[in-house]
Amino acid sequence: MRHQAAEDAKREIGPRLAARGVDTGVANVARVYDFLLGGKDNFAADRAVAERVLAEVPHSALACRQNREFLGRAVTYLADQGVRQFLDIGSGLPTRDNVHEIAQRADPGAVVVYADCDPVVVAHARALLAKGAPGVLAVEGDVRDPDGIIAGAKELLDFSEPVGVLLFAILHFLTDADDPRGIVAALAAGLATGSAVAISHLTADGTAPGKSRAAQRAYEDASAPAVPRTLPDITLLLEGLDIAEPGVTDINLWPARSLGPAAPLTFYGGVGWKP
Repeated sequence: MRHQAAEDAKREIGPRLAARGVDTGVANVARVYDFLLGGKDNFAADRAVAERVLAEVPHSALACRQNREFLGRAVTYLADQGVRQFLDIGSGLPTRDNVHEIAQRADPGAVVVYADCDPVVVAHARALLAKGAPGVLAVEGDVRDPDGIIAGAKELLDFSEPVGVLLFAILHFLTDADDPRGIVAALAAGLATGSAVAISHLTADGTAPGKSRAAQRAYEDASAPAVPRTLPDITLLLEGLDIAEPGVTDINLWPARSLGPAAPLTFYGGVGWKP
């Protein structure tokens, strides 16, 4: 049923994208990620960038799949701690085990808002959700406008109660000039005590410098640059929050070593609680 819904969504979305003037000849980071995850919601330009990345860092696809696994562990952890509202920013294209599916397994009453600046992502999400996903909303919003995202999410979420904000594989598409630390701080400022911010972020700490730079150059032709950061810089993104054990670390070690062979260090991740 889910596969058929996805195929139906694809057929419905084409005319909408054309009407909005979406240029599928420019690689989009959400669709590049979709390709690396093994998805089919991508175009030739997206695949070209992904293939350039894979040529330099062959474990990139495995790392992206393990980032999705980390997302699942983080959502489960937050749900186990009593969080019943989630805001997934930079949610990307729908895949299996989406946030609402994980959260609603813990509590069928859990609610989720997906936010993304890519109209392709939002169109796909809305088409799929319209086919039957209660307690879920998709909104168009840019992470660089945290107030705008929160305003849109208020249609479903009650920010006087705890909310789990998810920033997975998105902050490394912000340059230092975009002030990712300030963006996370602004999002956290709008949350109630007991809320949490969970992040994953690309790093070059485990990649040869030449390979990392070559992979970054591949994203020069995409909708956003790739900006890997070090562990200290990524940890600072959660400044002011109470960081849960085991801290900000290799995602394959959070909260315990993942099953199966782990990719070389590619993403750091962690969870910070609003005091």
